[in-house]
Amino acid sequence: MSILGLKKKQPKTFKVKVITMDAEMEFSCEVKWKGKDLFDLVCRTVGLRETWFFGLRYTVKDTYAWLKPEKRVLDQEVPKDSPITFHFLAKFFPEKVEEELVQEITQHLFFLQVKKQILDEEIFCSPEASVLLASYAVQAKYGDYDPNFHKPGFLAQDELLPKRVLMQYQMTADMWEEKITAWYAEHRGIARDEAEMEYLKIAQDLEMYGVSYFAITQNKRDTDLLLGVDAQGLHIYSPSSKLNPNRSFPWSDIRNISYSEKEFTIKPLDKKKDVFKFYSSQLRVNKLILQLCIGNHDLFMRRRKVDSIEVQQMKAQAKEEKARKKMERQILAREKQMREEAERAKEEMERRLFQLQDEARLANEALLRSEETADLLAEKAQIAEEEAKLLAHKAAEAEQERQRLEVTAMKTKEEKRLMEQKMREAEQLAVKLVEQSERRLKEADHLKQDLTEAKDAERRAKQKLLEITKTTYPLIAAYSPPPAPPEAADFGYESASSRLDFKDSDMKRLSMEIERERLEYMEKSKNLQDQLKELKSEIESLKLEEQQQQAGLYSLRSEARGYAQEPVYIPHSNRNSAYMSQMAFFEEV
Repeated sequence: MSILGLKKKQPKTFKVKVITMDAEMEFSCEVKWKGKDLFDLVCRTVGLRETWFFGLRYTVKDTYAWLKPEKRVLDQEVPKDSPITFHFLAKFFPEKVEEELVQEITQHLFFLQVKKQILDEEIFCSPEASVLLASYAVQAKYGDYDPNFHKPGFLAQDELLPKRVLMQYQMTADMWEEKITAWYAEHRGIARDEAEMEYLKIAQDLEMYGVSYFAITQNKRDTDLLLGVDAQGLHIYSPSSKLNPNRSFPWSDIRNISYSEKEFTIKPLDKKKDVFKFYSSQLRVNKLILQLCIGNHDLFMRRRKVDSIEVQQMKAQAKEEKARKKMERQILAREKQMREEAERAKEEMERRLFQLQDEARLANEALLRSEETADLLAEKAQIAEEEAKLLAHKAAEAEQERQRLEVTAMKTKEEKRLMEQKMREAEQLAVKLVEQSERRLKEADHLKQDLTEAKDAERRAKQKLLEITKTTYPLIAAYSPPPAPPEAADFGYESASSRLDFKDSDMKRLSMEIERERLEYMEKSKNLQDQLKELKSEIESLKLEEQQQQAGLYSLRSEARGYAQEPVYIPHSNRNSAYMSQMAFFEEV
């Protein structure tokens, strides 16, 4: 009973974790499950029907192994961890990916695995091919290039190139991104599965594509060879070069492959050729090599036969699926194009709407401004009309004032003419007075000279009379006649005195006449000076009045015209120069 109880307590399931290229899955497996049961479960979960390319790989010590489908999982050398980790990978590679890979999931898994091998440098790739492959990888991930969406730096987080290529050239990440983007922009319109297929078509031409390498020796002493197993056959390489094989054995030329412990034998189809033997370091490696050789040879022979019904159905379905997807892509492309056109039309309509709204807003603003301007213009027109009326009134007043000033100017000119005439008459009178005064002065000088001569003659006559009197008086006394009557004597004395008195009276009369003429001359000179002063004051008053009239006329004309002009000063010095010269002349006189 205890033994049965212990058996019942043993677990009937175990945990398994399967890691694919793009996901991780965990399963609960029964203890009795074989490798095929687990593999089929994973394929069903993934949706894979092309199962012959793939396998479940696990790590054993320092190497790896593939889960055998015919043995139970727990009976194989799988890790004892919980859960047990397996990697779902491509075990065998096709010769022509475009013809052999039918399902899209198969293409995608191969694409991810080959891409990882290139980035991990398990497959050698030139820098130019690396950039081209990276552009297809970007197309598969991001779709068509859109410069508005794919800004510089959008590939910064993506691993697209091998580190060897990045270290080989002194280029920055931005420069590599620019090169990749240049190729990426040319792949517009390529779908994801098409981009992945283009990636695989380029990768299958690489020398290390699909090759599994193992260290071997041609004899027990040499350890300097590599065995490569791929879809074409077996290849022998030197350790220094994995690109160019030293010797190749196509599957079509191999008759048999066998091993005995560490010795491996390749028998060619041509019996004349030598059998090729080599040695591996471990028995586990020999089993792995044989397993890969059998699988690749089976696929090689299978490719050269008619496809099975299952494969034909898969290809037909894949063809229909591709046609359907192609049609869907075309419809989607048309819808996308129509949507883009509709969006562009919508954007254009929105832009046009915004433009029309802006134009309407500007028109409304312009209308409001026009109304405001019209109101302002009407107000200004009214003000201008009032100003025009005021200016017309002022102009009429100015015209009346101008006419009055013209009349006044004419009167002023007439008065000026009369004044000039008076001045000319005064000048003539002054000239006559000057001439008369000079003539009078000359006459006065002659009279003074005559007076002096008369006084000298009188003095001489008196002196002679005294001398005669003194000389004749004694004789008269001696020889005196009889006394004359008193009347006669008085008469003689009177006659003598009368002559003397006559002389004195003439002198007095002449002096008085000269004095009278002098006084008359002084009075006339004074009257002339008074007249000249009055004439001067009248001229000055006329000048001031004329200036005031001209200033008033100018201000009225400026107001009537409405211009703020600078007043023009009209000098009167030229007009009144004659007056001033005449006044100076009269002042001198």
